[in-house]
Amino acid sequence: MQKQLSRLPFLAVIIATLTLTLSHVGGANIAPAKPDVKKIFGRIQYVTVFPDYKVEVVSALEDLRVQEVTALANSAGKWQIVTALPDFKIQKVTAFADFRISFVNALPGTP
Repeated sequence: MQKQLSRLPFLAVIIATLTLTLSHVGGANIAPAKPDVKKIFGRIQYVTVFPDYKVEVVSALEDLRVQEVTALANSAGKWQIVTALPDFKIQKVTAFADFRISFVNALPGTP
């Protein structure tokens, strides 16, 4: 009887550990949050493979308004398009995008 009682705390620790482990495994299916689009500016290279972000170009309900500039791409939504040494690599897609953009001539940034 005494031997069985001494195993009780050990079994309680094992059960608690398994419960915590299984509860974390269930949370693994949570979708990742959208990127902070305000931080995506600077030298941008359009690619077809291995992008940093996938974007969908839309005309309304965008996450980021983008203005393509030739210099001083130093704030949210200002993209200087380059072919080498980019800050970010962007792939244009029609589905399963990380975020949506629209191209503007003025007032780039978040809506």
